[in-house]
Amino acid sequence: MIMEAYKTNNSIFQRPIWAAVLAFTAAFLWGWAYPLIKLGFAEFEITTEMTGSKMLFAGIRFFVSGIIILSIACITHRSFDLKESAKTHVWGSCLFLLAFTLLNTTLHYACFYIGLSHSQGSRAAILNSMSVFVLVLLACMFFKSDKLTLRKVTGCAIGFAGILALNLSGEESGSFTFLGDGMIILNALCSAFASLMTRGVGKRVDVFVGTGYSLGIGGALLVIPGLLMGGTLPNVTLIGIIYLLLLIGISTIGFTLYNKLLMCNPVGKIAIWNSLIPIVGAVTSCLCLHETFVWNYAVATTLTTTGIYVINKGKS
Repeated sequence: MIMEAYKTNNSIFQRPIWAAVLAFTAAFLWGWAYPLIKLGFAEFEITTEMTGSKMLFAGIRFFVSGIIILSIACITHRSFDLKESAKTHVWGSCLFLLAFTLLNTTLHYACFYIGLSHSQGSRAAILNSMSVFVLVLLACMFFKSDKLTLRKVTGCAIGFAGILALNLSGEESGSFTFLGDGMIILNALCSAFASLMTRGVGKRVDVFVGTGYSLGIGGALLVIPGLLMGGTLPNVTLIGIIYLLLLIGISTIGFTLYNKLLMCNPVGKIAIWNSLIPIVGAVTSCLCLHETFVWNYAVATTLTTTGIYVINKGKS
């Protein structure tokens, strides 16, 4: 077991009310990313087969977000150096931060953008909730504050049943495809492992700076292959730029809040708020993209959110 990285103090991120408000804010913003990405694809005229353009679009979003966070870190005089405990293993620390960058941004969002372009936004939002259950199970292996209990096993079983319910109504709600659902599942796995690594990042570098590095470098690692694959933004419009700016704001605020909260609180206590993501993502996708909200979406959303509630029920 890995010892807990956070300590009891009076940080606003550890006060129950503020932790709940900030976690709610991050989850609510991330839920809106689903329709905004698909609207951005449509406005920039990025079609399903334009993989390079998808990576370029994603890379610009995260690269700019990372630059914003690092600029704020510079203005507020945060340290960009490795912490003293990490300086004894410089190469190991750098490799850890690189692995975090790849999982948290590059691989995570390469899979996400490809998967979302081949799937309905509402369906992808619900399927992506898989990351919560994987994270809960992994946290029980690595953190003393997150012990495996019957309640957690039951909650995960209910949640996975919700994910399986996505395929109950056949063609009306879509069917499993590797480029669609498969990529969203890979994205969810990357997200879970990256969340697990967040405290390790905080042990090596200021978590705010680490988030900036992850988004900035990870975004660049999306832009470069995107350009090499011939990626472009075929139709740049004011509306498209607004969608992109909104997505930049979502990633800047969402990742900054979420990573800091994971540093200061038990994983399960923060993960519960991610139950809002499939709800917000599914509803906003149906409203903004005029997708049909079929009956099994309601069943899947109910089961996934119930699963996350059961996992965290009674948690202090």
